[in-house]
Amino acid sequence: MAHYKAADSKREQFRRYLEKSGVLDTLTKVLVALYEEPEKPNSALDFLKHHLGAATPENPEIELLRLELAKMKEKYEAIVEENKKLKAKLAQYEPPQEEKRAE
Repeated sequence: MAHYKAADSKREQFRRYLEKSGVLDTLTKVLVALYEEPEKPNSALDFLKHHLGAATPENPEIELLRLELAKMKEKYEAIVEENKKLKAKLAQYEPPQEEKRAE
């Protein structure tokens, strides 16, 4: 009998842990969404994976990488623009390519 109460106690602790961390609420929401889906998907597991993946918060490292990527894209665009301006400026001081070949 003591073994039964210990297992029951562990289950109750685990249930409280899941409830406190929001797992039960999230699973319930996803299962309700699947239930209310007018056309059931071919793979219920894929549906759950998709919706659970979308429901989880972003990894902070991924967000930092996205910010860094955005900054690098801006820097790249600025450098490309500067390169165009410098090429145009250089073209003012260099003779056209045809005149160089004739010399």
